[in-house]
Amino acid sequence: MLIVGLTGGIACGKSTVSKELQTNYKLTVVDADLIAREVVYPGKPAYNKIIEYFKDVPNLVDANDKSLNRAALGQAVFNDKSKLKKLNSIVHPAVKWEIAKQILWAYLHLKSIVVLDVPLLFESQLYLVCGLVITVSAPLELQTKRLLLRNPELTAEDAEKRIKSQMSNLERNYRSDIVIENSGTVEDLHDELEHVVQKIKPAKIWTLLDLIPPFGIASAAFTFFIRRMVENYRGKKPKTE
Repeated sequence: MLIVGLTGGIACGKSTVSKELQTNYKLTVVDADLIAREVVYPGKPAYNKIIEYFKDVPNLVDANDKSLNRAALGQAVFNDKSKLKKLNSIVHPAVKWEIAKQILWAYLHLKSIVVLDVPLLFESQLYLVCGLVITVSAPLELQTKRLLLRNPELTAEDAEKRIKSQMSNLERNYRSDIVIENSGTVEDLHDELEHVVQKIKPAKIWTLLDLIPPFGIASAAFTFFIRRMVENYRGKKPKTE
């Protein structure tokens, strides 16, 4: 089974590509953002730990459905690195465990490709389990324009700060295997995606071989090793950055 990492900067079009892969190409998509919301639903272990640790945060829980007040929690950790670290130590392991379970489900259901949709794919180190990494990119000016259209409450300065808080497109593109330049029309994006899907489809023989546990384990270990070797040789950033 080929694990394809899908990432991209804010307002570059990653979510559009992810939806297309799931609906039009019927690929299994593991959505890290969706999982991150689900693991903190009321009653979940991560939810209980957050409630216990951040019990002094005002309005932490919605009075109606007991869901977390994300705005209040975000405000509490925004300028406090120790609290942010604690929050991440609760949420990130829960997210990674759920991702692992969904990948295993795809493997047991004989899926030839599973798409791992993670905005912070490189930052979370999850790219290391991917046989292929695809980045959706766009020029900075267009990225800013799209972000302001999507979030009209933001100022141009706010949009710039959000974009700069992430890994640069230049570095992300450099570290990826395939870059989808989403700077044209929706039709252009569809055409590019069609080309990419045809390009990455693994041969049936490899899918069958992966079903043999020793081969599957060896393949995963080889992927991890190659990722590390290539990264050590090329570096994580282009020389121009």
